[in-house]
Order: sequence, then C-alpha cells, then structure tokens
Amino acid sequence: MKLITAIIKPFKLQEVKEALVEAGVEGLTITEVKGYGRQKGHTEMYRGAEYSVDTLPKIKLDILVDDSNQDLVTKTIIKSANTGKIGDGKIFVSSLDEVIRIRTKNSYHETFHD
Repeated sequence: MKLITAIIKPFKLQEVKEALVEAGVEGLTITEVKGYGRQKGHTEMYRGAEYSVDTLPKIKLDILVDDSNQDLVTKTIIKSANTGKIGDGKIFVSSLDEVIRIRTKNSYHETFHD
C-alpha cells in the first residue's frame, strides 16, 4: 500500500477531486495548510501598509492506494493540478507497513480489496 500526499493550489481542489473520483479513488483526506517553496511568499497591502506574507495557502491531499493504483493516481493529480506556473505543488509517495481500521480493529491490508 502507498500513501500519496499531494500539495496543490487551493483553487485546483475541486478539479483534482473530480478527476480522482473519476479515476476510481474512493476516499481521501483534505487539509488546509500553509507553506512555501521556491515561490517564497509575496507582499500584500492592508490598510495602506505593505507587508510580507512568507507562507502561502495550500491544500494537502492524503490518499491511500493499492500499489497497483499508484501511477494512475499520481498521473491524475499531475494532470488536474497543473497550471504550468510556479507553486503548482508536489506529490510525495510513501510505503505503508500497516493501516488499522478503528471500527473493526483489522489491518486495512487484510480488507483493502473487500
């Protein structure tokens, strides 16, 4: 099993979600986060004063997938989240040793294909 974590621009969330549902993804976790990369933030005006915003709002998606679906999910995110501009985000893929479903206390791996 893999945990795919994607950091995307907030305005791309709906498009990415719809593309993932169409690709067969049955569940994901969405978190509002802030951060910076090469974008390095920006400056804004507030009540006539200019100030620096060094973190930018982003959306973090966490998706649990079977190994065989990793490529489909990552390609779907890339296609739907891409604007071609700096700050489009990143995708991280992690291997999972075990996931336990709280309700049943079963290892998720045992019931992943049910």
